[in-house]
Amino acid sequence: MKLRSLFFFLTVLLIQPLYAQEPVYKVQKRAYKIGDQAEWSAPQFNDEDWVGTSPILQGGEILWYRLHIEILEEPESLRQYGIQLEAYGEYEIFWDGVLIGENGNPGQEENLPPEGELWATYGIPAHLSDTGVHVLSLRTSLLHFPDHTRIHALKIDYYDDLFTDALIQNTYMHIFAGAFLITALYFLFLYLSNRKVYSTLIFSICCFLIFALVVTVFSNEYLPLHYSNHVLRLQILSIFLLGISFLIPFYFSLQFPYPWRKLSLILYLGILLFILFMKHHAYDFKAISLVLSMWIFSFGIVSYGAYNKVKGTHLVLVILLLSMVVFLVTSFVISLYVGLGLILLSMLYLLALQIKSERLAYEQSLVQSTRLRLELLKKNIQPHFLMNTLTSLIDWVEEAPKKGVLFIEALAREFDLFNQIENQKLIPITQEIALCRSHLEIMGYRKEINYIWEEEDIDHEQKIPPAVLHTLLENGITHSLPLKDNSIRFMLSYVSNSDYKCYTFLTFAAGLTSSTNKRGEGTGLKYVKARLTESYGSKWEFTSEPTDQGWKSTIKIYSEAV
Repeated sequence: MKLRSLFFFLTVLLIQPLYAQEPVYKVQKRAYKIGDQAEWSAPQFNDEDWVGTSPILQGGEILWYRLHIEILEEPESLRQYGIQLEAYGEYEIFWDGVLIGENGNPGQEENLPPEGELWATYGIPAHLSDTGVHVLSLRTSLLHFPDHTRIHALKIDYYDDLFTDALIQNTYMHIFAGAFLITALYFLFLYLSNRKVYSTLIFSICCFLIFALVVTVFSNEYLPLHYSNHVLRLQILSIFLLGISFLIPFYFSLQFPYPWRKLSLILYLGILLFILFMKHHAYDFKAISLVLSMWIFSFGIVSYGAYNKVKGTHLVLVILLLSMVVFLVTSFVISLYVGLGLILLSMLYLLALQIKSERLAYEQSLVQSTRLRLELLKKNIQPHFLMNTLTSLIDWVEEAPKKGVLFIEALAREFDLFNQIENQKLIPITQEIALCRSHLEIMGYRKEINYIWEEEDIDHEQKIPPAVLHTLLENGITHSLPLKDNSIRFMLSYVSNSDYKCYTFLTFAAGLTSSTNKRGEGTGLKYVKARLTESYGSKWEFTSEPTDQGWKSTIKIYSEAV
């Protein structure tokens, strides 16, 4: 989704009320009466004894509405006024006693299938559109929800404008919803490619819920809805708002952690559920309460993040305050979509910061890993290593040519293995063991010490970062003294369960060299940790410590990283 497009739609929603035309009508009086007489539609009928508030029906009986409406200006030439209604019930509609439309079968709902629409538009006869007071009458019945005996929305304007304005508005809102759908799908695929980043999934679900909310609200133009199904529609909208109202603060809580987060989120969810199930028919109150609860809780979380100077909080705080200003100066419908759009933009901003931070950390890890790999390779071919190796090689060639050839082959085999693995992120454990055995063969010729390699419960299907065990082996050779029988033994064991995989590398030697206890974390151990971070992130544990028999190093890889 392009941010420019979203800003455009938000701007259109905000400036739309500024260009709204002044109404051409004014409702002067409302009157209601239960019963059914044909003359009640006549404009000259005296309705002084009718009640001024909508009565509650038992269900199915006929109820008449009479609205005295003053037309403030005559329509333009060749143009016709129309009436747009949102009213519960099936009804017949009269204008100055003239039947101008039918919406279902009033009084016959029990015997006939549901007919009619909740939202309907009717044309006013041109000869009855002059300025002055007119009477709009509805002969209606409400088998379902008889306590909703009122007209929920009434608008009089040019007949063609009533359709085109609604079409334009629905077009804008569906494009607005489509932008959120595309964003939801994009971040869903992003999450599927890296399932460790839960914030992308939450952001995707929020975008999808806003898409579903907008489409459900503005689907009345192409999905006719009988009034008996309207409460179900409102319940669905309330569930969408419930999801949005919980997930947005939950998202902020992941970005700006705070104490007692889990408990506060559970309590907050309880408040939202209480709002959802209280006052079954007060859906406008529910919607406003859910949205305000979301804003208050989100504002508290972001304020805590700003107090702790977390990156990005100040901009999010400004956007939240801006959304509240929009809520205070515009209608709830406009402020809802503009506010949600602004808040989603702030969430997208935080997500961009998070992705950027993770990318930079990963690139830094790659750079560090590359640098340490080159240093390790340099260490293996540095002059004193080559000189010592070549000196030993000369001696072996002079004294025992056959063993000298084996020495050369072992040296070539190690460098060939290094050449194969240095640019790989993970290699088979069998290849790593082969590298270790080759190095022990070389060092055996060089130092004339019997190096012994042993394995226990090795899973040959596993993979490991290259040269990690080789580095531990080299440390064991460098910092250990041979046993009485002139040998040093190395043992690699493997343990696996549902939680982690563990490699234990033991060095059995007579003692440690004097430099062992003095040395800090050298290049070798830095290389090991950098390789583990590159391959497994933070889902690993490495320990290295002396034992009574030599040295012990442990690499534990947790299952989440495998």
